[in-house]
Amino acid sequence: MLSEAAALGGLFLAAFGAATILPFQSEVVFVGMQLGQAAPLPLIVLVASVGNVLGAVANYLLGIWLEHYRHRRWFPVTQAQMDKAKRVYARWGVWTLLFSWAPLGDAFTVVAGVMRTHWLVFLILVTLAKTGRYVALAWATALASGGS
Repeated sequence: MLSEAAALGGLFLAAFGAATILPFQSEVVFVGMQLGQAAPLPLIVLVASVGNVLGAVANYLLGIWLEHYRHRRWFPVTQAQMDKAKRVYARWGVWTLLFSWAPLGDAFTVVAGVMRTHWLVFLILVTLAKTGRYVALAWATALASGGS
């Protein structure tokens, strides 16, 4: 059986990866840990949230870095796509970061970097969204499992 520290480390990595542009899922690991009582639930929520927020920060930094290369032929996004993303972000602004928990929400964190969103505003909104997601998942899991 995994030690608590190893299980939490795996959860952190899964949550970090899930927040990046990589195809990871952290929900299964989170729910498994909650149901298996691998660690206290507040600690599970904290570790998953920190990992997911740091993954979003990696996306933000990627957005800052990518912007420098947008005129290169190999750049993965066309100028039209970039302009559209900027228009959406300009219209809805930083509030789109409250949807960073959603399946395509990772794109918002990259665009936030491209748009040079203030890092503290980014961090607050993403932390609220990501932590809220794990709290909701923990609540739903507890309800579905009869309160465990």
